[in-house]
Amino acid sequence: MAAQARGGTLVARVVRELSALSLQREEGAYLGAEDDLIAKLGVSRPTLKQAAKIAESERMISVRRGIRGGFYAARPNVNDSIRAINRYLRLRGVTLRELAVTGAISEEAAGFAAQCDDAGLRTQLKAMLVEARECIAPRALIDFDTRFVGHLAVMSGNPVIEVIVAMSYSFGRDEQGIYLYANEEQQAVAREHFDAIGQAVLKRDSELARFMMRRRLAVIGEWIGGADASQFGPINQLET
Repeated sequence: MAAQARGGTLVARVVRELSALSLQREEGAYLGAEDDLIAKLGVSRPTLKQAAKIAESERMISVRRGIRGGFYAARPNVNDSIRAINRYLRLRGVTLRELAVTGAISEEAAGFAAQCDDAGLRTQLKAMLVEARECIAPRALIDFDTRFVGHLAVMSGNPVIEVIVAMSYSFGRDEQGIYLYANEEQQAVAREHFDAIGQAVLKRDSELARFMMRRRLAVIGEWIGGADASQFGPINQLET
């Protein structure tokens, strides 16, 4: 048992050291051949291989075979993590009703996005608002919705917001029996929402951006059942 514990501790240490080596280099950078790392880390070949499998499963390194084989720096893919989280939530019986609590994060994404000074991101948002006016079909609107709020999350400058927004949208897209933007009225309202939120962000009005996102989420909640968006009033009244 003691030997097993020592072996486990050694493997864990090598995993940490491989991860540290990876973080010191750019993604895709060559870290060395197997023999190089055995000498550098002072471990046996079996220990290195065991640790490499763990580090590779965590996407901290990439192990390649062949002529250009060896160990390369890698980075975790947020989509892999999101899929794992979504599977866990599904197993726990979570539905969109429970996931509605993440709406507050989307509100914060919009509010913080209004404070973004990145000229490139602001230019991209302007282009997206033009694109939104041409979105007609339900699938096009759903795809745009995902990219739009994801862009606001990037503009927020907060990686936590980015991950939670990506997770909630990924979960929602997999939900069965939910049909958004199924008629022309919903499609028109969605386009108005995108424009109202985007214009508030571009005007650097954080409070209005948050409010419009909150209104939008309430309307969507009303469409899929259970929420009441009447308290927010018409969009054109809010913009005056």
